[in-house]
Amino acid sequence: MKKKKIVIAGGTGFIGKYLAGKFEVMDYEVLIISRNVTHINWEDEKGMIDALENSDMLINLAGKSVDCRYTQKNKKEILLSRTGTTVKLGEAILRCKNPPVLWINSGTATIYRHAEDRPMTETKGEIGKGFSVDVATAWEKTFFSFKLPKTRMVVLRMAIVLGKNGGVINPLTNLVRFGLGGKQGKGTQMFSWIHIVDLYNIIRFIQSQNQLEGIFNCAAPNPVDNKTFMTSLRQKMNIGIGLPSAEWLLNIGAYFINTETELILKSRWVTPERLILSGFCFEYPTIDDALTNIIEKREDVDFKPAY
Repeated sequence: MKKKKIVIAGGTGFIGKYLAGKFEVMDYEVLIISRNVTHINWEDEKGMIDALENSDMLINLAGKSVDCRYTQKNKKEILLSRTGTTVKLGEAILRCKNPPVLWINSGTATIYRHAEDRPMTETKGEIGKGFSVDVATAWEKTFFSFKLPKTRMVVLRMAIVLGKNGGVINPLTNLVRFGLGGKQGKGTQMFSWIHIVDLYNIIRFIQSQNQLEGIFNCAAPNPVDNKTFMTSLRQKMNIGIGLPSAEWLLNIGAYFINTETELILKSRWVTPERLILSGFCFEYPTIDDALTNIIEKREDVDFKPAY
């Protein structure tokens, strides 16, 4: 019997590698679209169409990392790496005789305004302002500009993804080890996050629920402020003291390590209203649950169906 097929675009990073491994264990054929010479290339239109033909799902994670200085050159690359790849995928789907059943496009929780007063939901969230928000809105507009009657379309507005082998955990644990694991800035900015196991579970849940489409906040239901997060991380690592980092110091540090303080100082208070109302159950609903798994346990977590 022919294997079910999933295509992951931009699947060479931390999230893409994890998802590919999980789906391969589920006995899916997983095809990757990337700039890596061993995968289907973005310029190979026929290769993309062949990959998407008769596929069960397309997951698009493509996009230049925002962990950089916002120079004009980088801004252009950040935007085009998202909107341009989305256009290529949409046009390829339009040329398929039997297109993907489901297209999940990554988005970002950064699309909402800086919020310390209340959580942002899909129905009551307020769109923010600035470069990152402009990118996020253009990305979603590009995605939803395609009318694909045979393909269900979903955007996941992802919060910070936490997991064992990549993402933000590595640099944050290094800060804690060097005694710099205190609050960052005022420490009151909210930190919305999602465990990578729950991200996978969410994708599987949406795949299984044929009525679900549109925009979903992809975040755990219990965000915490920055001070609480850093305190929890220190506790899990058994390190009692962490020096705080003032905003002025973060600005200087960001310049020297070629990044922006927005990644740390923006308050992302995002909750997954639609997922909860749809019946999704989180395996890691609290930051204590998530960090216990990531920091204290060495073994990986087997997939447990969330539906």
